[in-house]
Amino acid sequence: MSSFETVFGRTPEATASAPGRVNLLGEHTDYQGGFVLPTAIPQRITVSVGRNGSPEHVLHSANSRTTLRVPVGEVGTEFAPYITGCLNLSGVQEGMDVFIQGNVPSGGLSSSAALEVATLRALRDLYALELDDVALALRGVKVEHEFVGVKCGVMDQMASSLAGTDTMLLIDTRSLDRRAVPFPAGAEVLVIDSGVPRRLAESGYNERRAQVEEASRLLGVRELRDVTDVATLDGLPELLQKRARHVVTENARVLAGLGADAAAFGKLMNASHASLRDDYEVSHPQVDDLVALLQAHADIFGARMTGAGFGGAVVALARAGRATDAAQDVLTQYGPDGRRVVP
Repeated sequence: MSSFETVFGRTPEATASAPGRVNLLGEHTDYQGGFVLPTAIPQRITVSVGRNGSPEHVLHSANSRTTLRVPVGEVGTEFAPYITGCLNLSGVQEGMDVFIQGNVPSGGLSSSAALEVATLRALRDLYALELDDVALALRGVKVEHEFVGVKCGVMDQMASSLAGTDTMLLIDTRSLDRRAVPFPAGAEVLVIDSGVPRRLAESGYNERRAQVEEASRLLGVRELRDVTDVATLDGLPELLQKRARHVVTENARVLAGLGADAAAFGKLMNASHASLRDDYEVSHPQVDDLVALLQAHADIFGARMTGAGFGGAVVALARAGRATDAAQDVLTQYGPDGRRVVP
């Protein structure tokens, strides 16, 4: 297996890693100042870096066995913008060798945020950058906006930078206040890759953000976070009303989930998926099929798509000790086309 040493012929100057995340509740609310409830997953991305004394960055992905060369100060293509964005925003003006490896699946589990946070952690160590974990996450968001072209909110990078795997992390994405929240008693989290690929910059993600921003403008509020009564949305055009209704009701579901038992939390997850499917229209027919199979299983309290949508992963709340068996049951019905449980 390749390593920084085998690819570049020397040891790296800094190495850091960051986890992916799965979001239990609070989808498409973080760019409207809302509430989110993610948790980190065990899978991580590791980035090793070293100065190469040349006028170009050499970026190697072990997973794809791809090497990209990008002149210092430029952005590049493929996976390069996630790295060069971090380098450029951190003021790096010398050529870097960068080695990337990891096991965070793409599609709904924030592999891109994990890549950004891991890269920024490595640069922080190498250059002794004065970045706390929140500032580091916000720099990752800026990379997405300015270099990748995805107008994401703050949840993914905040979760990758700050969340643990043993609790959920309630984040107020307006104030960035946060606190750990225990999982419902007697339950465990199950994540399954639907097998439907997606790419945010080529999807309707930015379109959805523009729609809810227009809804906020028409309502005369700073963000839809400031709306708590769905009746307030009645005067909006039909499409914007649907989009805004998802955000308003999703914020309410996050707050209702705090302290909820497993059965109640599962119902909130089910309602979240219906809202994402029908009002926000970011699901996919195959994802809906997988979610429906999970929701019908006796050992599943609730299930929903997770992430930006248009494919990717689903998350379920399972009876403690039963997640693996439930997943096997569901995958047998769903089909053998490469769908898998995220370990």
